[in-house]
Amino acid sequence: MSDTEHGPAGGGRGTIALPERVRSPWWLLTRRVLLAFGILVGTVLLVYLDADGYRDGGDPRNEISLIDAIYYTTVTLSTTGYGDIAPVTDTARLVNAFVITPARVAFLVLLIGTTLEVLASQGREQIRIARWRKRMGRHVVVVGYGTKGRSAVETLVNNGLDREHVVVVDPSPAGLAEAHADGLAVISGDATRAEVLRRAGTATAEQVIITTNRDDTNVLATLTVRQMNPDAWIVAAVREQENAPLMRQSGANSVITSSDAVGRLLGLSSMSPTLGTVMEDLLSYGDGLEVAERELLVSEVGKQPQRLPDQVIAVVRDEKVYRYFDPVVALLARGDRLIVVRPARELPWAPRPGTHNEDLATDED
Repeated sequence: MSDTEHGPAGGGRGTIALPERVRSPWWLLTRRVLLAFGILVGTVLLVYLDADGYRDGGDPRNEISLIDAIYYTTVTLSTTGYGDIAPVTDTARLVNAFVITPARVAFLVLLIGTTLEVLASQGREQIRIARWRKRMGRHVVVVGYGTKGRSAVETLVNNGLDREHVVVVDPSPAGLAEAHADGLAVISGDATRAEVLRRAGTATAEQVIITTNRDDTNVLATLTVRQMNPDAWIVAAVREQENAPLMRQSGANSVITSSDAVGRLLGLSSMSPTLGTVMEDLLSYGDGLEVAERELLVSEVGKQPQRLPDQVIAVVRDEKVYRYFDPVVALLARGDRLIVVRPARELPWAPRPGTHNEDLATDED
């Protein structure tokens, strides 16, 4: 659900829509109609300009009028061919053989091709969806494609995630159009419905990001996702801090309070413009500073967090986060992960430029 939606009522049954790779079907249809009309008009002119080469068996005067030319053209191009009007001169017969006959074939191809294109496009879409489903697995499901959802996807993509491994769930036409414009697959429907989430492959998703603009919708979606996929990492947004505990109880692994975060940033910017600028820099991607999580290198085992080249601000040990100055992580151990601040020009998730090929100090070593 996009940020502008106001509840789950706008959902559907979960229609899958992959981003389009061709022109608008209306553009294609209009082009074909114009081509067919051009063939019709051109043939009428050929017959009318060579009216003396035709005879009308039903007209004692054997005169071919403009109406007769239109009539002859329509029955000829449609292969009806009543035979009441026929070419009698060599020129008219040659024109029919080498001009009007190919025009008839082209006319039929346009008419039949349009129908076949509609049927074939439906078949191709089903094949694309089937192939897409086979590629899905350990993907990311994003519920809601408003401002927060778009920012979350861009952050993931900028850090190496393929857009083909992102599925958006959003019931709004605006969210559908924006996600397609960004090259993402969309499940159009209400994310609080199990069937919609099932179509998004939530049961096999590695992560689910829930970013609708209503806390009650987020809670219900989180409950449904957790029931469907007990192992998924769920990140959910809430507008009010008081709803954060309820969101965690519903199964969210991480809860982001949007209104409080914005309020804190506004307060910091008011007290210290420079501090506000630094915080905004940390939250934005692609310039200045970045916050990233990386694995510990073998060469870093046994060292103090403060002694590493990267600016370590926290250490993750046994899935618990410790501040870099906490005595528990005074010396780094195998299996630790580091939360670091580094220049945006460096690879955010790599150990360090120049040391990308070093061995990682995991628990399996």
